[in-house]
Amino acid sequence: MLTLTQALFDQIVAHARADHPDEACGMVAGPEGTGRPERFIPMLNAARSPTFYEFDSGDLLKLYRELDDNDEEPVIIYHSHTATEAYPSRTDISYANEPGAHYVLVSTADTDGAGPFQFRSFRIVDGEVSEEEVKIVDAY
Repeated sequence: MLTLTQALFDQIVAHARADHPDEACGMVAGPEGTGRPERFIPMLNAARSPTFYEFDSGDLLKLYRELDDNDEEPVIIYHSHTATEAYPSRTDISYANEPGAHYVLVSTADTDGAGPFQFRSFRIVDGEVSEEEVKIVDAY
């Protein structure tokens, strides 16, 4: 199960809304070993595409160095789907390389970026996708 604060939920949805009609992408980091999402990190979709997202390789390298320096790890890796449901595509599955992370998808399809949004979380390990419950809390 993914547990996250209402504030983080709102930030992820706001990012998906702001980048629509292009896919939004980013990460939520947390202290190593806790599995607790804490720090919202919106990223630029280097592909600038409504059907594909790509982290800028330089930005991603800088982010992973920062995570290492702060004893943090990626807890949530998120992106939006602008024309399809919130379910990992074959491409999403092939790029999922953080087995400990929650992969969150927000669908802005049929909303013109205004909502309501599908917000779903998945674990993706060795190409296997399993959906998990999302619990929104006021605080940890």
